[in-house]
Amino acid sequence: MNVITVLVNLVWRPGSLQKRLKDNFAVSIASFFLLAILMSSCTTSGYWIPPNQTSASAGEIDYLFSSPEPTQLAELDSSPQTENTALASETSGSGTTFTLEGQATPTAPTSPQAHDTATPAPVNSAPILYYSQAADTLPVVAVRFGVAPEEITSPEPLPEHELLPPNQLLIIPRNLANTTSSQRILPDSELVYSPSATDFDIDSYVANAGGYLSRHKEWFQSTGTLTGAQIIKRVAIENSINPRLLLALLEFQSGWVFGEPTTLADSEYPLGHINLVEKGLFRQLVWAVNHLSVGYYSWREGRLIDLNFSDGISARLAPDLNAGSVALHYYFAQIYDGEHWVYALDLENGFPALYEEMFGTPWGRAQSVEPLYPPGLKQPQLILPFDMERLWSYTGGPHGAWERDGSYAAVDFAPASSESGCQDSNAWVTASASGLVVRSGKGVVVLDLDGDGLEQTGWVILYLHVSKDSSVPVGTWVNVGDHLGHPSCEGGMATGTHVHIARKYNGEWIAADGPMPFVLSGWQVHAGEKAYLGTLTRGSETIPACTCGSYETRIMRMPDDPY
Repeated sequence: MNVITVLVNLVWRPGSLQKRLKDNFAVSIASFFLLAILMSSCTTSGYWIPPNQTSASAGEIDYLFSSPEPTQLAELDSSPQTENTALASETSGSGTTFTLEGQATPTAPTSPQAHDTATPAPVNSAPILYYSQAADTLPVVAVRFGVAPEEITSPEPLPEHELLPPNQLLIIPRNLANTTSSQRILPDSELVYSPSATDFDIDSYVANAGGYLSRHKEWFQSTGTLTGAQIIKRVAIENSINPRLLLALLEFQSGWVFGEPTTLADSEYPLGHINLVEKGLFRQLVWAVNHLSVGYYSWREGRLIDLNFSDGISARLAPDLNAGSVALHYYFAQIYDGEHWVYALDLENGFPALYEEMFGTPWGRAQSVEPLYPPGLKQPQLILPFDMERLWSYTGGPHGAWERDGSYAAVDFAPASSESGCQDSNAWVTASASGLVVRSGKGVVVLDLDGDGLEQTGWVILYLHVSKDSSVPVGTWVNVGDHLGHPSCEGGMATGTHVHIARKYNGEWIAADGPMPFVLSGWQVHAGEKAYLGTLTRGSETIPACTCGSYETRIMRMPDDPY
């Protein structure tokens, strides 16, 4: 693509973003050259298996571009950098060198023929100094940096699978070539529905903004008519996604919060995803949170390292990015081609600028609540979620906590039955720990273990597919083993009567097979090769997960089980 083509392609329609970024031709040209060098592939499905080889070397990159010299990471911390760059790379054929600091330095143009015979530029082989972030583990950090876990060293002891203490120095071989920028654009606590959002009044904010969202309504068979603010609230709490983020995305894409939709597409597809199946505010939000969750939790769990764009360009994610920033990188890559993805992440004119304009600096709020995972965090003792000496089956290994993707935080159990499918059951779902019921109805019971009445703080247990006619009411304090309701098919898609159980901490879903293993009555959850597969193990015993409810999947809670 030449410069003329780039300028012609500037005619695009990203909702209100078009107004914020018009006339930035110089940024457009730079964006194109920056993106063009990122030659990678994306793996986001299934459980991540660390590769045997690292990413492409500089010699495998298009001859028009030279290998960059990545910035040393020793000075990076959790606060945002001030440089305004979306991608980091160097180009030699274009006549300009772009560094991680976003400075442009003129260089002499080099022809492809001259490049072929030129002496290769020296490569910086010094190791990278990286300070661990909350929720990092050694295997996941190794995947992000394209190295084997045993290649990483530290002055302090390195736990093999457990959470690394935040800000622990890691010394990592420099194996990656071109990556996106290390610029952090959103704290983790602004992506998940975390303690920083407990005092945010969605209804008041939407009403005071006075835009189209304040008048919007949709009808649902399960709940009747909901206002725009109620829809935001529902999607935020169900998916544990920060409502500030949902409002900012809605304003960024279509101007719904403060203004009016200007086209039919803005009215019916306010988040820019044109698909008849996802028409309307609620379905657009569900689509959006699913992709935000994929970006966030797949990065957390080591299942995402690359981005693919609609124009065929691929980009390796900078290994020191935080999960909140990766979530936005991934989300905007689902909507825009590479060039306009750069626009969306522009600090001065894109989404980060709008977010700060709407809600103030997110990094200031983050300082009071992060890290979301404190050092030494452990799961509280939990029991299997059903009555003692009643036969159940382990029907679902780790899979999506709420939507089908995102964190593989949930597992499923089904009561024994002579009939398959969705049948009434007299079995009981029970409290795995003592706590306060903070949400109940529509197939859901949510248990707050610290008893402060907030889903955004501390340990929280979600139970899904609990019959609404039998579920315990909100405000009830339950003790471990108390009845919460009967298992059912209510509360979402289900092919048979069962209960779906997942954990959250400070608003973040906790992977069932991760550094904080899901342990119920001494049974530890292990993931399979893909969602819903896996096993439970306790000592020498192993129970496989299968929706078939076969003899091998049977499980009972016994009086002598560990609590």
